[in-house]
Amino acid sequence: MKTAHTAWRRLEPLHGMIYFVPEARQRYADLGLSGRAGYFASRSAAFGRAPAELVISTFYNFNPDFVRQAVDGVWDATTPQQVLDARYAAAGEALRRAGIHELPDLDEVLALTRRAAEAACEHTQGRPLFAAHAALPWPKERVLQLWHAQTLLREFRGDGHVACLLSEGVGGLEALILHAATGEVPVDFLKASRAWPEEEWAAAQERLRGRGLLDGDSLSPEGADLRRHIEDRTDRLALPAYAVLGDAGCERLAELASPFGRAIAEAGLLKLR
Repeated sequence: MKTAHTAWRRLEPLHGMIYFVPEARQRYADLGLSGRAGYFASRSAAFGRAPAELVISTFYNFNPDFVRQAVDGVWDATTPQQVLDARYAAAGEALRRAGIHELPDLDEVLALTRRAAEAACEHTQGRPLFAAHAALPWPKERVLQLWHAQTLLREFRGDGHVACLLSEGVGGLEALILHAATGEVPVDFLKASRAWPEEEWAAAQERLRGRGLLDGDSLSPEGADLRRHIEDRTDRLALPAYAVLGDAGCERLAELASPFGRAIAEAGLLKLR
């Protein structure tokens, strides 16, 4: 399980960069989508003309009012297919800028990642955001095939993570606060990007303190245990994708993935702007 998690984590920058790169913002702007509309439209476009409530449900930790405002009128300005095309085009441009297409182990990394993603596609039940992406056709270009495969693995794991949070009675805002309490991500970034009002954030913190999960603004021992439990369960739910690779395949993918993630970081594709 640990090796599968490492393989996913090391290659995850290859997908995650799409939320930060200027290529994506420009492509969405060309379709008339400004601000956060591009993010919500591009990630939910696999659903088709998804209503705000479906986006709120599957994206989980964003302020619902923020989501409604961002997606209002999106599908009057453009179509889901145009947004999907723009997303893939932006991903290809950014990945080529990072030199991903020139890395010597591309073919082997693609083969392993695609095999895992295709195994995940046999387990769509209960994973709506993943299932919508799994129904999309595979791109023809190798670099985009790799991006699509890692996108599938991300959404597969993400839907499982939401299920774990629900089963533990941790709402979207509470999950965000517990994440902030780890110190792994700046709290100001999480507040700004998820757009929860300060009073709601403070009220949720009090609820978590009442459950014994926070000590001030930091995780209590019980909170740390709960987060570890949720992350471990999330990893277990992601195993159907990676089991097909076996331990040796996961170790090989984890080994080969490092230069890909490093290339993304060194090209500045993950910088906040």
